[in-house]
Amino acid sequence: MKLQRGLSLNTLMVGGAILGLVSLLLMKALPPWMEYGNAVKAIKGTAADSSLKDASMKQVRDAYARRADMDDVKSVPAADLDITKDGGELVLSFKYEKKIPLFGNASLVFDFEASSAKQ
Repeated sequence: MKLQRGLSLNTLMVGGAILGLVSLLLMKALPPWMEYGNAVKAIKGTAADSSLKDASMKQVRDAYARRADMDDVKSVPAADLDITKDGGELVLSFKYEKKIPLFGNASLVFDFEASSAKQ
């Protein structure tokens, strides 16, 4: 007797549906995570800029805006930054929520938060 090998049509359809769902989630969720990474890079770069050590809030916000513009960060405008000084060091932080519609009434919600403080 010869045994058959391979996938049945049902297995192939279910596997394809699962692969499609995972692909949809990745395609929708990856861009906000990449933008969050760029925003973190922008605040850390701005905080590390030694020329801003004694700068005004407006100068710090302008410096961040230039960095964010280069990295195409739209979710964290300069006006939404929390700017403080900790031990003479500039600390920039932000917090925001991103809602991504998937299909119908299903959505993904991400809560992003970051700070330039060394931890």
